[in-house]
Amino acid sequence: MRVIRTIAELREALEYMRQGGHGPIGFVPTMGYLHEGHASLLRKAGEKSGTVVMSIFVNPLQFGPNEDFASYPRDEQRDLALAEREGADLVFIPSVEEMYPQPIRTGVSVSSLTSQLCGASRPGHFDGVTNVVSKLFHIVQPEYAFFGLKDAQQVAVLRRMVSDLNMNVDIIACPIVREEDGLALSSRNVYLSSEERRQALVLSRSLREVRQAMEEGSIRTVDEARALLVSVISESPLAVIDYAEILTFPDLEELEGGSRLTDAGGEVIMALAVKFGRTRLIDNNVFIPKEAHALV
Repeated sequence: MRVIRTIAELREALEYMRQGGHGPIGFVPTMGYLHEGHASLLRKAGEKSGTVVMSIFVNPLQFGPNEDFASYPRDEQRDLALAEREGADLVFIPSVEEMYPQPIRTGVSVSSLTSQLCGASRPGHFDGVTNVVSKLFHIVQPEYAFFGLKDAQQVAVLRRMVSDLNMNVDIIACPIVREEDGLALSSRNVYLSSEERRQALVLSRSLREVRQAMEEGSIRTVDEARALLVSVISESPLAVIDYAEILTFPDLEELEGGSRLTDAGGEVIMALAVKFGRTRLIDNNVFIPKEAHALV
């Protein structure tokens, strides 16, 4: 495994790989502080690609003024050990100055998909994501890029960016990886106190209970499903709900509250963002309501 810190060196290494016939390039962009979720992306990249590139870059553009850029967890040596264990060939770790040597005056923005869910409470966040990912795509020029579905809105936004701009890369969405007790893996989980972590299990439980209620036929409409999500989460005294929404996926369009879930016509997403103390966690479930209803 080779660690690279400049764009010029990375391009040189990738050109060598291409000329050597090492097969398609799979790319795993991350902000570091890696966990088993990132490891699963690397393994998937290894299955589909001849060369696996991972980037580790805490991108300041996607943090708001009151968010945790300065304190975002970082552990380069731990990250490199995981990347090597999971078969990464190249690990790109640029500085902020390397990525942004001068103020950015060119932007990439996806409208509509970024105005709800996390985009509503974190204005500018997804512009930061699309700017850095498009920049990384131009640097790496991968055939495949791998992202976890824990941030399903990010997946939807990046797929639309790639489609609208005819970028020659396939976005591969990989399943959410969870702890044995159901908590979705996140670099921010380290911020949780023991009691906050215990209560955070209500997120995955709320998603399971709504799916079960749908499968049993005890709830049928969007309003009923949303009300049950909020009710279950509210059983946790420390939970402060940012949003609990049910939308179409991947277009992230609103569904009429009184409409039947089975009339959605395709995939829907139940998406949550909830704060426990100072830590904001997200979770979701993407599914086809007609298939869930068929289980009754």
